[in-house]
Amino acid sequence: MAQEQSNALLDPSTFVCPSLTENTTVTIEFCDRCRWLHRASWVQTELLLTFPPPTITCIALLPRNSEETAGRFRVWVTQGNTATGEAVTPQLAWDRKVEGGFPELKVLKQRIRDIIQPGKSLGHSDKKVEQQAA
Repeated sequence: MAQEQSNALLDPSTFVCPSLTENTTVTIEFCDRCRWLHRASWVQTELLLTFPPPTITCIALLPRNSEETAGRFRVWVTQGNTATGEAVTPQLAWDRKVEGGFPELKVLKQRIRDIIQPGKSLGHSDKKVEQQAA
């Protein structure tokens, strides 16, 4: 009996792909032609350390390689509706061309926090902003 259950757990026909529409996901869209994979993966790692699952369930890297996407570095946040299972419209947290450069990590974390967990303290990442406001 235990052997049958063990075999069932390893049967790929029973595997179900996780749904990302019910959770908060981040997409880092970047220009592959500009060789920004390392920057994108570094940002991905830092965001996962700051917003571990279940806060953010998935951070996807989306390389782009066309004339229209040359120089692109965008960070999108999508929050799924767990009650209905419907995805909401992704919100743009950062665009390199609009902002005039790459995000300072502290600023990007604050923007993402403001979308997914308004009011949550980011510890030392918020101190300088709080001191300036005082």
